[in-house]
Amino acid sequence: MKFLALIPARYASTRFPGKPLAMMAGKPMIQRVYERVASVFTDLAVCTDDERIASAVRSFGGNVVMTSADHNSGTDRCAEAYRNLRSTADVVINVQGDEPFIDPGQLRAVMDIFIADPDTELATIVHPFSPDGDYADLADPNKPKVVTDTAGHALYFSRSVIPYLRGVPCEQWPRRHGYLTHVGLYGYKAATLQHITTLPRSPLEIAESLEQLRWLQAGYRIATAPSTAPTIGIDTPADLEKALTLLDL
Repeated sequence: MKFLALIPARYASTRFPGKPLAMMAGKPMIQRVYERVASVFTDLAVCTDDERIASAVRSFGGNVVMTSADHNSGTDRCAEAYRNLRSTADVVINVQGDEPFIDPGQLRAVMDIFIADPDTELATIVHPFSPDGDYADLADPNKPKVVTDTAGHALYFSRSVIPYLRGVPCEQWPRRHGYLTHVGLYGYKAATLQHITTLPRSPLEIAESLEQLRWLQAGYRIATAPSTAPTIGIDTPADLEKALTLLDL
């Protein structure tokens, strides 16, 4: 089974313009992401519509493929990049360009899903929420939650806290149920990737603004793998400064 890792990266960002080029201990963020991915995959590339990002990638010897500026999601950008590269990979792994702390174990976990079951069409990572965690953190709509079946396939993703614990004060929910949050790392069978990007946005996707709901509504199964590796979201310059003080690069 052949794997291709793609790193979609865009310059425009409402809260952090130019985020992939933000410097992190002497290297741009996109290089930090690339190096993490390259520790697991030999076939990889950044896909972008911005020449500034492309130039930065070339400067450190990375592979880059140019894509349209009209894409609404990293999934759409990956689908075009796969075509532009004329890739023959069986599986595409989508790693966001603003994940410089992505854990290599998470990358391997997604890959292992396809190796263990070659019929897998879509895969992603879930993160157990700490039972000592704060309910306000769990309820953050920027941290999508997921529920799975007994085989680990996703049943639903939501920005709301799911499941609802009837008769239990919400501040007790984290320690009364094993909640799962979603890590935005995807694997797609190559043919599946091309198909899901032709589907119209579904009612659930529009309601929650979560593209994976389009795939579920279309009848696809999304396999999941658990990971306890810490996740660090970088949405603003302040987030980046905080992350750099926590981690030794």
